[in-house]
Amino acid sequence: MPAMKLLILPGDGIGPEVMAEVRKVIDWFGANRGLDFSVEEDLVGGAAYDAHGAPLSDETMAKAQSVDAVLLGAVGGPAYDNLDFSLKPERGLLRLRKEMDLYANLRPAQCFDALADYSSLKKDIVAGLDIMIVRELTSGMYFGEPRGIHTEGNERVGINTHRYTTSEIRRVGRSAFELAMKRGKRVCSMEKANVMEAGILWREEIEVIAKDYPEIELSHMYADNGAMQLVRNPKQFDVIVTDNLFGDILSDCAAMLTGSLGMLPSASLGAPMENGRPKALYEPVHGSAPDIAGQGKANPCACLLSFAMALRYSFDLGAEADMLEAAVNEVLDQGVRTADLAQSEGATPVSTAEMGDAVLAAMDSNDW
Repeated sequence: MPAMKLLILPGDGIGPEVMAEVRKVIDWFGANRGLDFSVEEDLVGGAAYDAHGAPLSDETMAKAQSVDAVLLGAVGGPAYDNLDFSLKPERGLLRLRKEMDLYANLRPAQCFDALADYSSLKKDIVAGLDIMIVRELTSGMYFGEPRGIHTEGNERVGINTHRYTTSEIRRVGRSAFELAMKRGKRVCSMEKANVMEAGILWREEIEVIAKDYPEIELSHMYADNGAMQLVRNPKQFDVIVTDNLFGDILSDCAAMLTGSLGMLPSASLGAPMENGRPKALYEPVHGSAPDIAGQGKANPCACLLSFAMALRYSFDLGAEADMLEAAVNEVLDQGVRTADLAQSEGATPVSTAEMGDAVLAAMDSNDW
């Protein structure tokens, strides 16, 4: 079996710190499970701008297109706030998503039992929560044309176009239905068909996809009601599929149900390559957290769980993904906490590296 090719882009802020813990886990799987990963590291975001004058070099983009999966830490920071829009660190991430055609963003919102009290909602509402939001990632409001800022008479006008095609909707819809087949077999599609023509098209095309999945229970919900329902009764959902703009908002809303952004992974998947694996980028949901960068305070769990998603979706290593996820859960059950989690319990926080080491110890100690 050829080596599994990974491109690691640690990025900015706490990105290099949390990604260092992923490197430990990759090495553990190589030493203990014989998994052969070919790993290359490169720059993205502010780090790439500092080195190359662009948030993503053409050479790095070419590497991303050639590997089985990309692992990204975080991008951004106050040092880059005054750059031209085209040079901001976030443009590197958007370029990766667009040129790799990563159209399906998978954002799980899972509430670990040990962290149920961390949510701002009542424990009985979030305990056992396990939902998946599938967000369309390469079209809609963020990429539609025309766009820009111009002057009309005496006023400045900002324009963004909300645009979707049949094929764009159907491919992300199919991703959601395929995921639901492996979960609770329920899909809720969210849009604004009551006020947006693009929402009408979205609903109609999702209905077309549903005919190919008779086992799936499909429901529709306006996105604003969806936001309300996520904080009212989130466990009513299994898989939510929605467009780029609403998905951005709804997935962040769902993230906070779990109590900590430091625990949430994500995957962005595209069309299958010649080897049958989807083009893919995996990243934690949290940002670069420049206020704690370099202090060893960051929680690496979201990045570790993002790698678990890579094992599952890019390499069909479900047992190994389960192993890593179970180790993270076990460490949390033991009361091990980084600073983002320790404060509310009055516990003594462990460092980023110590949390990573605790996960490795859990993997060592269990008879998998």
